[in-house]
Amino acid sequence: MAKRLIPTLNRVLVEKIVPPSKTTAGILLPEKSAKLNSGKVIAVGPGIRDKDGNNIPVAVKEGDTVLLPEYGGTEVKLGEKEYHLYRDEDILGTLHD
Repeated sequence: MAKRLIPTLNRVLVEKIVPPSKTTAGILLPEKSAKLNSGKVIAVGPGIRDKDGNNIPVAVKEGDTVLLPEYGGTEVKLGEKEYHLYRDEDILGTLHD
């Protein structure tokens, strides 16, 4: 089984960030309280080419925290971890502190 995936074209491999379901004191949080669909970029493809043959790079880079659409992407399982594969244009934006 493969242990590493390198996306092709303008695709981005993302590991979704799962918000904690309870606080450090043990209080259970409602599911909707922290529902921000975000993830960490694990790998990016080289980009696509326009009609003139110029390379259009992917807008995000490895390590970025991105905002993801509620639906979409392709689920990929590598080893024990679950990842999602998105096209560059499907990613809604980057998140910063």
